[in-house]
Amino acid sequence: MLINAVPQRLGSLVPNSAGLPGGCRALASFAGEVLGQDVHEVPIAGTESSTVDGIAHREALVADRAPQLLALEAPEGPVLTVGGDCGVEHVPLGVARFRYGAGLGVLWLDAHPDLNTAESSPSGAFHGMVLRSAFGDGDPEFAASPALTPGRAVLAGTRSFDDGERAAVDDGLVVLAESADPETVLAALAATGADRLYLHLDLDVLDPTEFAALNYPVAGGLTISALTRLLAALGDIPVIGAGITECVAADRAEVVALRPVLTEIGRLLDDAASGPPG
Repeated sequence: MLINAVPQRLGSLVPNSAGLPGGCRALASFAGEVLGQDVHEVPIAGTESSTVDGIAHREALVADRAPQLLALEAPEGPVLTVGGDCGVEHVPLGVARFRYGAGLGVLWLDAHPDLNTAESSPSGAFHGMVLRSAFGDGDPEFAASPALTPGRAVLAGTRSFDDGERAAVDDGLVVLAESADPETVLAALAATGADRLYLHLDLDVLDPTEFAALNYPVAGGLTISALTRLLAALGDIPVIGAGITECVAADRAEVVALRPVLTEIGRLLDDAASGPPG
């Protein structure tokens, strides 16, 4: 397993985003400890740039993709990406789609669907556009090619939508699970027909009273135990990659509560690595 820490913050514009690089490092270090793996920090310049074509820091975000791609050039086994803002998922998700084909599905555990384009985004923050980009939509510099197959992503724990994002759900681009109950999510995943799965976990899927070190907290989220139960129920579809994002913890003490979550994600990735080839 490869653990890549990507301490990117420029995809987010909320005040808490200044804590994303430190949160990335604290969480990645703890993940390495829990999973018994070394952590590779991807060098991100993080130099601010202007808003272009409706995307804040567009030039900087484009430039910072190169070291992420280099880090994924020849991974040994599955990859766990630790962010940073949700925009760090742009590269590993695109690489996974390229490597595993049109059958790749996505489980997006996130308070926000991240389905805006630059035209629909109220802020211009790329972390709210990254899943939409994976479907080949939006700014051509970020639009994935090959793209995810429409209908092969499932949102769970999602509870804060912009108008453009709601329209994308209504149009069937993604499937919104009615709840984050394991049976409901597993049924939604099975209906996508996916044969491989990329797991995205934005920690704001958790309720902020349960885990406070969140970049963009939204009330009404999951408990850590509920999230752990959901992850423990996965496994019928091999999880070939995962990302954990949007942590603003200052140190190890703030992330130790996530041990069971990290353990389950590690198990899923290990199971996929030890499964039959192909």
